[in-house]
Amino acid sequence: MSASPFVVVFALYDRVTQLDFTGPDEVFWRLPGAQCVMASARGGAIHADGGLTIANVQRLADVAHADLICVPGGFGVIEAMGDADFVGEVRRLAAGARYVTSVCTGSLVLGAAGLLQGKRAACHWAWRDLLPAFGATVDESRVVRDGNLITGGGVTAGIDMALSVMADITGAEHAQAVQLGIEYAPAPPFDCGRPERAAPHILQAVTERLDRLRADRYVAVQAAAQRI
Repeated sequence: MSASPFVVVFALYDRVTQLDFTGPDEVFWRLPGAQCVMASARGGAIHADGGLTIANVQRLADVAHADLICVPGGFGVIEAMGDADFVGEVRRLAAGARYVTSVCTGSLVLGAAGLLQGKRAACHWAWRDLLPAFGATVDESRVVRDGNLITGGGVTAGIDMALSVMADITGAEHAQAVQLGIEYAPAPPFDCGRPERAAPHILQAVTERLDRLRADRYVAVQAAAQRI
């Protein structure tokens, strides 16, 4: 690592899913020389989709550059895709970044910024079908790398994504030491964390709940794709 800070920028917006960025942040702040920055289009405070408030958020326009930019997902992704200032700042910072990353539906924001054209990308399993509107190829892997674009699947995949990027930057042994330090040893009580593993009735119930958002998200994605 160089003597200058390695700037990690989390591009946030209201109704973001907090684990989408707090998981990767828990990994990235352990990079040697890391400077983790929480920023949004207008700065101030951000309210996560579970009600948590993130205070003292910087303005994206005030961030000179990012070595790594990470865009999380969340229930506010429709508004984020439609916010020209937010999308424009993501595009600006991504242009100079060594790594462009996302978690969950954050990849849709990358798509709205024109960063998925001709790329393989991941997304939350319920929203993968929206990626092709941005010229992306859907990849169902938990972490997908295509050049300097590294996208993670839903929510918890952000930790996997961050550890994968850390291994690229500092080597596998340092990433393994961080993984051990945070005791990241997933052993969920139920093996139903992906749709192909869930019982059919549980998958149907979750899908029906998420489908209430589908019409609005489809319209938002089509509008964002047309603006590229």
